[in-house]
Amino acid sequence: MFDLTIEATISAAHAIVIGGQREPVHGHDWHITVTISGLALDAEGLLCDFHAAERALREVTAPFQHRTFNEVPPFDRLNPTAENIARYLAEQLGGRLRPILPPGAALTALRITEAPGCAATYRPS
Repeated sequence: MFDLTIEATISAAHAIVIGGQREPVHGHDWHITVTISGLALDAEGLLCDFHAAERALREVTAPFQHRTFNEVPPFDRLNPTAENIARYLAEQLGGRLRPILPPGAALTALRITEAPGCAATYRPS
């Protein structure tokens, strides 16, 4: 099994609802770590071109950079928890990566850290 990891950081704010109460809007530097896994490499010996994966991650996160998650779909309707953000980014990125990955390879985890020691990981089934 091969694992390839890419990382990015975005600056964005959010205000989540906990126990029926909406907290104040506050910002984070969200650190995103993506893991792509597969058993086989392509003809050039790559699981995935790092640059292509990084470009796809930038495209998926761009709408949120220097914004408030609550104001950007789907988080204008969905509570922008770290868990929900991790799942959304993983699903969007997974779709963009599928055409450029060799057969059997896939995004296997997306971890988002909103503050030191506070992270959520989503693993697509």
